Amino acid sequence: MEKIKKESSLGPMGDKMGCCKVESIISIDERGQMVLPKELREKANIHPGDKLALICLEKKGEIYCLSLVKVGELTEMVKDLLGPVMEAMER
Repeated sequence: MEKIKKESSLGPMGDKMGCCKVESIISIDERGQMVLPKELREKANIHPGDKLALICLEKKGEIYCLSLVKVGELTEMVKDLLGPVMEAMER
């Protein structure tokens, strides 16, 4: 079996997004729970009580990518996307 290199680059995601990479390998326990490693939580500035949105990318009926986004960041992303649309509708 081929070893996965930590921080293996998966390619550019655009100038704003940076690069996607494997940070760690995690397991799901019998209750369906997972633990984000402390180093990753610290790097991502995730604290107890923070809210994260789970975003799924689906293709042909199967989920192939899961992404966690802080709710505050997601709110800003939506405002950035919909702000110009809302402004145009008000004209």
